[in-house]
Amino acid sequence: MFGLKQDWQLDEKARHFVLEDYEGAAPRWCSGCGDNAVLSAVQRLARDLQLVPEKTVTVAGIGCSSRFPHYMKTYGFHGLHGRALPVASGVRARRPDLDIFVATGDGDCCAIGTAHWIHAIRYNMKMVVMLLDNNVYGLTKKQTSPTSRRSFTSNTHPQGSLLSPLNPLSVTLGITNASFVAQTVDWNPAHVYETLKAAHAHPGLAFVRILQRCPHFMDGHFQDIQDDPSKILLMTHDKGIPIDPSLKRLFKNQVVHDPSDLDAARRYADTQDAVPIGLFYRNEHAERYDLDTARGIDMTPQQRMKAVDAELDRFLV
Repeated sequence: MFGLKQDWQLDEKARHFVLEDYEGAAPRWCSGCGDNAVLSAVQRLARDLQLVPEKTVTVAGIGCSSRFPHYMKTYGFHGLHGRALPVASGVRARRPDLDIFVATGDGDCCAIGTAHWIHAIRYNMKMVVMLLDNNVYGLTKKQTSPTSRRSFTSNTHPQGSLLSPLNPLSVTLGITNASFVAQTVDWNPAHVYETLKAAHAHPGLAFVRILQRCPHFMDGHFQDIQDDPSKILLMTHDKGIPIDPSLKRLFKNQVVHDPSDLDAARRYADTQDAVPIGLFYRNEHAERYDLDTARGIDMTPQQRMKAVDAELDRFLV
């Protein structure tokens, strides 16, 4: 068992995993929902990296995107609304051997889960956080979310949203100790895959915002940028998200952006005349709280009891 010293060793046979080893229950998302593309990318990534299913865990809160753990044949935790990140942080704190993917939505993360979002970024514990952002509450049937555009009509704002949307990218880049911030779009599976691959390789918390279509409540919402790639600003760099040259040619609007430049990352995050995709910022040397929480995991039961007794002895009078 992990964390306990053993006097025996089990010889494991070599295993090779195929895509079916990561496919859980049949997804119940709507046809055309962008969540399907993200799920496919994660499953393919797990296969290509040969992630051990029983050492992989997906964590989610509440929302359409948060059904993610049900569709992965790995360990999973479907938690409370907005609480995916503290659950994932707890898993990382005591199980540093696991690969952790967090699926959250713009309501789950950016509304009820905002405080957890801020502190999880600051803790920078190794995991991949996927913010599937469709600009609407989908599971509860079309309410305004924190990322809904101004004047968007919904069941909570039938005459149009009164406020401009929150920008998850600029918010995350403004949090102390942010170490990896990227953005991609669900209708470009190659870019989604490469972005998640880079996120998984990052030694810390990788925050990936994925613009995700909701065909039922937001039909055509991203259609303009989907049909016209010139409305997307592709950020490129040899330290950024790799992209195939044939795919790169589709994007007329490109910029070379060094992801180590935080000031420039913040400027691109606030771009209004195009939708930037790529790696905004990466700092592989940021502090990691999980490196401290992992201390003492390999202690024996006897050592743990001795440590507890030593603490209790401090209160003797």
